[in-house]
Amino acid sequence: MADLAENARRKAQGKKPAVISPLALETVRRIDALFEIERTINGQSAERRKAVRQELSAPLVANLEAWMRQQRAKLSRSNDVAKAMDYMLKRWSAFTRFLDDGRICLSNNAAERGVRGIALGRKSWLFCGSDRGGERAAVMYSLIVTAKMNDVDPQAWLADVLARIAEHPVQRLDELLPWNWRSAIPNVDQAA
Repeated sequence: MADLAENARRKAQGKKPAVISPLALETVRRIDALFEIERTINGQSAERRKAVRQELSAPLVANLEAWMRQQRAKLSRSNDVAKAMDYMLKRWSAFTRFLDDGRICLSNNAAERGVRGIALGRKSWLFCGSDRGGERAAVMYSLIVTAKMNDVDPQAWLADVLARIAEHPVQRLDELLPWNWRSAIPNVDQAA
């Protein structure tokens, strides 16, 4: 909607910055207020995050929706800001899901970071040999990213689990999942 970073780059390069809509700037300002609240609760429990969101973020979100609908009614269908508003308003229930669940992040940055390595290596991994090879690669990528997201060294986790799984009781397999895993070797269960 309002690419402030691009405008700053253009200005630094001596180019004329693009005109940014006041509506776009106001929308970004309002969304930034939500991210500011998120920064204050980052790392807290899901219950605490939900409580703060219900108290502080929910009124801002309700106000943002009402304001956007009011402003959208004044714009033509072909207006770029109107298109951006339409996109967000059509996905409003998905956007506001974070208000009712403290486990959900306001942005999808963590998920984007999780698949970044896969996206960067996509060309190299284009040919896995077969469909089964591609499925196995996808399973391995999922395991590795899951371990990383749980602050576990994927290589240490996988080596330990493979060494222990044959003798591990089947009813306690959940102990070997990355978020529950503790290495049999002390000081190995931390991310490298």
